[in-house]
Order: sequence, then structure tokens, then C-alpha cells
Amino acid sequence: MTNVNESVPAVPAVPAVPENYMDKIIREDVESGIYSREICTRFPPEPNGYLHIGSAFAIYTNYEIAHKYGGRFHLRFDDTNPLKEDMEYVKSIIEDIEWLGCSPGEHIYYGSDYSEEICRSAEELILAGKAYVCDLTPEEVTAYRGTLTEPGKDSPYRERSPEENLRLFREMRNGDYPNGAKVLRAKIDMGSPNINLRDPVLYRIIHAEHYRTGDAWCIYPMYDFAHPIQDAMEGVTHSLCSIEFKDHRPLYEWVMNELNIPEAPKQREFGRVNLTGVVTSKRYLRALVAGKFVDGWDDPRLPTLRGLRRRGFTPESIKDFVREIGLVRNTAMVDFSLLEHCVRQDLKPKVPAIMAVLNPLKVVLTNYEAGASELLIIDNNSENAELGARKVPFSGTLYIEREDFMEVPSKGFRRLTLGGEVRLKGGYFIRCHEAVKDAETGELLELRCTYDPDTKSGGGFDGRKVKGTIHWVSAGHAVKSDVYLYDKLLIGNDGPKEEGETWETYIHPDSITMLKDCLLEPLEGNPKPGDTFQFLRHGYFCIDSKHSSDHRLVFNRIVPLKDTWKGKEGK
Repeated sequence: MTNVNESVPAVPAVPAVPENYMDKIIREDVESGIYSREICTRFPPEPNGYLHIGSAFAIYTNYEIAHKYGGRFHLRFDDTNPLKEDMEYVKSIIEDIEWLGCSPGEHIYYGSDYSEEICRSAEELILAGKAYVCDLTPEEVTAYRGTLTEPGKDSPYRERSPEENLRLFREMRNGDYPNGAKVLRAKIDMGSPNINLRDPVLYRIIHAEHYRTGDAWCIYPMYDFAHPIQDAMEGVTHSLCSIEFKDHRPLYEWVMNELNIPEAPKQREFGRVNLTGVVTSKRYLRALVAGKFVDGWDDPRLPTLRGLRRRGFTPESIKDFVREIGLVRNTAMVDFSLLEHCVRQDLKPKVPAIMAVLNPLKVVLTNYEAGASELLIIDNNSENAELGARKVPFSGTLYIEREDFMEVPSKGFRRLTLGGEVRLKGGYFIRCHEAVKDAETGELLELRCTYDPDTKSGGGFDGRKVKGTIHWVSAGHAVKSDVYLYDKLLIGNDGPKEEGETWETYIHPDSITMLKDCLLEPLEGNPKPGDTFQFLRHGYFCIDSKHSSDHRLVFNRIVPLKDTWKGKEGK
């Protein structure tokens, strides 16, 4: 078999201290010199959907191991099923991997480009008596396979001669048979305790247009057959898969052995990571999108990389999330709050903090000069002086959060009350004297307050202390925006399981809340989709890329400020 990616062998760098069991495996292979080529890993997505957070775990695992050992990382599209694949998904996958910072560079490949080589390998197995054409229906193949406790039984077509099998296989390729009429199967062992070795299907007939090869082919290899051949052709050394492929490893090795692949790649497995409250099954994600239960593949409630990116998660936070979990051996359920913790830690020193009032209550400063205004200097980030300061307009009519006032305060309330005093962030002390209400409904309309001009931030206070500081925006300078707040999309971690069940049963009723006409302080510069801010006391927010316009900004809350990840306490 010809390696399509021949290169001058390089001496891999060996880390001084292995960090996990996969490091140990690869380090031992490097030290023993079993490969004359550089270490090479790959990520093999099917182009039939968008990448999600679980994909990121696999991508980073393969990418970082390759680069740790001075090797190559490949992106190879497993596009051997024309029924579901589309160039839309190819482009999105490439873009998402680039966004993650795991660019494969020139090493982007397509399984469909190896069709001739894979077909020749199949014919090699046929002539060696290791594969045969079988006429059983898909249902019969399943029935003949047996169960976990009972062995399978031989197909009545298992003893066809190599010559007959080769003729039939070539007729399959020529399009002489309809879908499902015949398959090519490996001849291994119908009594094997590993069901994957009970004469698995290698090729099936699919008369359908392929997004890259058109109608050039009507037979397509199964993943378990194509995968090892593609790995060998690209010079992959370590085919790192998630744990569900562990039982498939003997078949991977069987293909390598029967085709006499020199310095054959090794398949090794790592654990699969699932998150609470999200679903990463492509079938489920496709159903949610197709049923319009969500706002497309980039809905900020979805765990797709497009959705996380639109919501405001950063590549760095996702990488930190993967590193925090580590390389697990088995399937692990991880609380979504860990991902939220990682994005908080990433954004905390990076983004400016601004004042945004999500549920406005009007405040009139009766002793402030009518029509006057001034600029107050406020730090952009209290933890990072390098982000500087900004000028925020202040006037005699303001808006504060409605929840920051209580006419009759409850125990422990430390904000504005009737007759009480608070500090305005970066500004003055104010005291409330009157609460104006609607005469008919009793709804609170506005507060009448006075400010103390001697208490400007940084000024003297005559020893007075206030219990709280609240944020605000100037009424005449406020920018109106809409804000989306997100919670977990699903009540559990799964979707419909029984016939007749619908997604409505599984979707959290408060997974999304829209707040209209929120008020923000004027934003400096030219804010654009993707820009991120901390809204004081509310959390981290990102300008939405789909619904924002030049006339009105729309924000997505990435995460609230409160960190609920329990694991952080032990750090």
C-alpha cells in the first residue's frame, strides 16, 4: 500500500514526564523506535452535522498529542456515506477547527479520495479468500450474526470461490444490483465472542449522488474497513478513538494484518465525555434543528461549537475545560458548570466591565442641575489595570435595577431603601426621599432622590459609610438593547426514547428568556458581533452574531457571575 503522505522521517520530541496513560503508550513507541516516520494523529469527522463539545475533546486530544511529540495532526473527512453528507458540514467543520486553534494546515483529507485504493484492498482480500459477496438481506445478516451469548452461523454464500466473489464484487461496483441486494463481508469467525469479528460487512451498495465524487461510485466501504486503510495511507501512527470503538480494535488490526501493512498504525481509545443538561447525539441535534425547537445549529443553548461560539464561549475556555477533565479512560459525565467555570476564568481578566440595567427603574436627582451632565472616570476591569478606564456620562436622571430598591427592606438588604443611602458605582452617594407610584395600579414608577456632590468617587465622605454600591446608567445617554438569558436546554440528558414521545417533554421551559429594552451605558469604539463584556453584577455577555444590527445590539448571556462548579473548592 502506498503512503499518500510520504515525508522525511523526523525524530519525535519526547516529553520529560508523561502526563497520562496515552502519553505513556506513545512515549514507549517512540523510545522503542517502532515507527520510522514521525508521530501522526487524526480527527475523522463525518460531514453529516456540526461539531460539538465532545468533538472538541477528541480534536484537542489528537492535536495536542501530535504536537507534543513534534508530529502531524490530520483532519480527514469520513465521507463514505453519500446519503447524509454535504459540503455545508465540511466547511463548518474546517472553520470550527480553525477557530479552536487546532489547524491541520495542509493536512486536510477526504476518505472518498481513497476509493480506488480501498476497493483494490477489498479485491486483495477476496483473492486471498478473506472476503466474500453475501446475498443475505440486512435483516438476515443481523439474525445470522447471533447474540452476545450465542454464536452466529455461517452465511450460505460464505464458501463462494474467490473468482466468483471477485466477479460479483465487480458487478456490484458496475451498478448491476439494487441497494441491499448484496454486500461484501470479511471472512473471519462467526463464533467469535466479539460480534464485530463475525464476518462484518465491508462494502454495501448505495445508489446515490456523492457530494464530491458524484455518481462515480455505487458501492461504499464501511467505516471499520475504510478507516484503517485511510490511516495507513496517510502515515498515521496512532489512531486515537473514543471508548465505544474499543471492541472494534480487533477488526482494525485484522485489516492491517491481512493487508500486510508495514509499521501499521495503532488504534488506541480514550474515554467519552458527556455534559449534564446537553445532548451531543447527532441524531438528536438534527431532530432539534429540523423540528425548529432551536434557532438552528448555532443556537446558543446547543453544545455545538457554533452554538457555544455564538453564545460567547472562547477557544481558550474550551481548551481549559478539556485539560481540566484530563484524558479519561471510560465514559465520564461532567457537570456543565465546569465549562462555565472555565469561561469565567478566561474572561475575568480579559474583558471590560460595563454597567447595564436589565430591569430599569427611573431615578430623578432633584438637586442635580437640570439639563446638566458630566463624565465620570471608571476602571474597565478592577483586576487588570492594563485595560485602562473609560468616561461614563452622568446626569440628573438615571436608571437603576428595579431589584436594587425596596420600600420596606427585608433582612440583609443592602441597597437603596426609602430614606436610605447607597453609592452609585464610580459616582456619588444618593439618598431616596420619595417613591412615586401609579395612582390606580400602585406600580412603582420612579424614585426621587438627592445626591451628595462631596461624595464623588475618590472624594471625602465625612466618615459616612453606606452598605451597598449599585450600578446605573444615565437616562439621556443610555443605549437600548435586547438581552437573552440562557439556562440548560434539556431537563435531563436525553431525548425521546419511546414512540409517540415529543421533544416538548424534554426541553426546559425556561431555557431561554428575552429581556427587551435593557439599558446600557454608551459603548466605546465600534462594538461588533462577538465582542464580550462583563455586565456588572449580572455576568458575562456577548454581542449576538445573528440578531444584532447596526441600529440595535442584541446580547447573549454567556454565564452569570456566580460560579457553581463544586470542584473549584478543592483546587
